[in-house]
Amino acid sequence: MSELIAEVKANEVLEACRKAGFMLATAESCTGGMIIASLTDIAGSSDVVDRGFITYSNAAKTAMIGVPATLIDDKGAVSKEVALAMAQGALEQSKASVSVAVTGVAGPGGGSEAKPVGLVHIASALRGKSTILHRECRFGTDKTRTEIRHLTVLAALDLILENISQT
Repeated sequence: MSELIAEVKANEVLEACRKAGFMLATAESCTGGMIIASLTDIAGSSDVVDRGFITYSNAAKTAMIGVPATLIDDKGAVSKEVALAMAQGALEQSKASVSVAVTGVAGPGGGSEAKPVGLVHIASALRGKSTILHRECRFGTDKTRTEIRHLTVLAALDLILENISQT
């Protein structure tokens, strides 16, 4: 069922980008490319999708999209600040007009009291706008890794739609 919902939302994102004349880029950590895959699973998406960065490691976040290593060291990879930098970096390293970035703890391990399993930060940036939208999601420690990743894809698609609707 969530696959069908993701397909519907992905189609909505593609149509909103077409209507706005936008290309899209993603920067993904905990989803490992699932957001870009949900978009490129749809035939004809190449007129909207520019590229996807899978920045699973901290080194990749720095090398591919310019997230400062000091920011990751200071705030942690799973943080609002890093998500915002990822979204901005995806724009700067692409031809996209809109980006989305995700970083989180999908589990089942790796969580802490401060950053539990199910914590995900999502950010969406628009070229030429200084404000970057951010959502902190706490999907819960009772969810599986797969559930957390799928819920993150849905939340990211929603945030893209919200950002585009503000143009």
